[in-house]
Amino acid sequence: MTTTTFRVPGMTCGHCKQAVTTELSKLAGVSTVEVDLDTKAVTVTSGAALAWAQIAEAVDEAGFEAISD
Repeated sequence: MTTTTFRVPGMTCGHCKQAVTTELSKLAGVSTVEVDLDTKAVTVTSGAALAWAQIAEAVDEAGFEAISD
């Protein structure tokens, strides 16, 4: 299992959290997505490493921008 953590500064509410979680969950191999609205941190656990471009595109589909730490 691989864990990737990054920030999504634009998230402010439960709807934001759900939108980001839904899009990231569509990526092949993703088993869990955890979003912390207080810190704007997102942690994705997957069976194999995900390309940053995949993550950024999924977050963009949700209407936000992902920023790697």
